[in-house]
Amino acid sequence: MIKGDTYKNLRATGLVFVAAALAGCVQPAAVSPILQSRPTTIAPAPSPVQTAITGPSAQSKAMRDYYAKVQNNLLLNDLLRTDGGGSDTPFTSHQLASNFDAIALNDEYTSVGGTYVARTTPSPLHKWTGPVRIGLEFGASIPAAQRATDSATVAALAGRLARATNHSIALSSKPNFHVLVLNEDERQVIGPRLEQLIPGIGQAAINSIENMPRSSYCLVVASDPADNGVYQTAVAIIRGEHPDLMRKSCFHEEIAQGLGLANDTPRARPSIFNDDEEFALLTGHDELLLRILYDPRLYPGMQPEIARPISAQIANELMRDAT
Repeated sequence: MIKGDTYKNLRATGLVFVAAALAGCVQPAAVSPILQSRPTTIAPAPSPVQTAITGPSAQSKAMRDYYAKVQNNLLLNDLLRTDGGGSDTPFTSHQLASNFDAIALNDEYTSVGGTYVARTTPSPLHKWTGPVRIGLEFGASIPAAQRATDSATVAALAGRLARATNHSIALSSKPNFHVLVLNEDERQVIGPRLEQLIPGIGQAAINSIENMPRSSYCLVVASDPADNGVYQTAVAIIRGEHPDLMRKSCFHEEIAQGLGLANDTPRARPSIFNDDEEFALLTGHDELLLRILYDPRLYPGMQPEIARPISAQIANELMRDAT
């Protein structure tokens, strides 16, 4: 088994970490850990990483080979589905509401004596109130063809998320949701750029990103500076070494989780908010979770016990309308 999620949903000082790792059935041969970056049509602000690195290192090339084996093993085990679910994955309004509770109203990690430990903890509802403007930054090592592919992926995803949430979400040259595609070398020196994007992010958070283990395939950091449930900035880190489907999966999961669906649950199906990696891309079930989250009856900072009956009512309405 490939096991990860080291930094999943760690909340402290107004920050939320969400990391994704694919859980396959076959472990490929070990290889030294590496990350990589990707390109975009949106011009990012100057980054020291982009001028310091001109191509992938031997480590990064080795990691690209490693993740290609990971994706192949997952596909051989009928994982990373892209069909969004069907007759084999039915769910009820009760299941939808329960999954929303687990994913949007809980944290997976909590702080104990200055150290984060895995412990599911109720969390106030978090989401964006202002427009979400997504910007892509690519490390200098990312090939032009990969940049074009990723730019198209994120543009299509932004439109889909906007329709699902009925919230303003779009690509922009002046982003507040930054998506960084970086190789191993670029990610390990990304600290100064992170401090520009999220002032006050803190060295602990930077260390978590720069030292991200191979088992964590991508992550997102969302900032709630007023600690009132309102996200104002987010940064997603995507490994450029991933093959196309794994990169696309990371875009789908991290951007969606950066909107406020911070947790995972093994009960959710069909869903990407489930570490079993059955699905690679957002499903119809996941779009309903986003629709619930951005329903105006649910407001940022709402406590779980208040949000729970309202979200259950919305889930009933959505499932009734779908029949």
